[in-house]
Amino acid sequence: MNPIRVGRFLIGGGGPLALIAGPCVIEDEAKTLAIARTLKEVTERLGIPYIFKASYDKANRTSLDAYRGPGLVAGLAVLKKVRDEVGVPVLSDVHSEEQIERAAEVLDVLQIPAFLCRQTDFVGEVARKARAVNIKKGQFLAPWDAKHILDKAAQAGNTNLMMTERGVSFGYNNLVVDFRAFPILRAMGYPVIFDATHSVQLPGGAGTSSGGDRRMVPGLARAAVAAGIDGLFLEVHPDPDRAPCDGPNSLVLGEVEGLLATLKRIDAIVRDREGGPGDPVGGERWGKA
Repeated sequence: MNPIRVGRFLIGGGGPLALIAGPCVIEDEAKTLAIARTLKEVTERLGIPYIFKASYDKANRTSLDAYRGPGLVAGLAVLKKVRDEVGVPVLSDVHSEEQIERAAEVLDVLQIPAFLCRQTDFVGEVARKARAVNIKKGQFLAPWDAKHILDKAAQAGNTNLMMTERGVSFGYNNLVVDFRAFPILRAMGYPVIFDATHSVQLPGGAGTSSGGDRRMVPGLARAAVAAGIDGLFLEVHPDPDRAPCDGPNSLVLGEVEGLLATLKRIDAIVRDREGGPGDPVGGERWGKA
């Protein structure tokens, strides 16, 4: 396992379960900073390494009329405030090559969206400019196909990489999680993150927007930690039913601490019994990076 450095801590390589979390999209500066401060307080109490996540532009929304966020310039200004004033690393997704250099000046982690993970030139350019990269595995990919994406990024000169599983398309407007994917992905040599909230999304399931079922998030998260992952990805909101983006699959901010406390206990049991996160699937078959 190749641990990666984000801010002051390492992810993977036997380190503690990490958290990437925040609202789906930046709504305004005050709310974004408040969410970041709450999550920092929670993760500090639990001893969990934490990266703040929020999108400055949701370029892949279902409807043309959907709220996309404040945009690159204004959004990065808010994320810089989170990093500087709250004191946590920040992550956001980039959607075009023109955004990469500007975003890399602010963000500790650049995220490659699931729908763009096969774009070779885009993956290479993100890898060249970013300090660290979180790759969302496309809903249309088998887990072993992810190795090609990791190879593209590594050959561009960046091995500070994470791979995020976010569910696989299962018919129309539905996703499922194949828990075999976690050991397969981990055998490739990079930290594996589980996006528990996007995995319960129902893409386009609400007509002009995506639906979801946040009730399923805790069970999937517990199972993923038991299966052996390096970090968890959660979208959270103080009032998800009023969130402008991904509300149906976002967790209530006030309920996050209880879930994380449970997940930390499960993670400790898994590590104790395996002597670390382990590598239950042979790297020779799937190909370590």
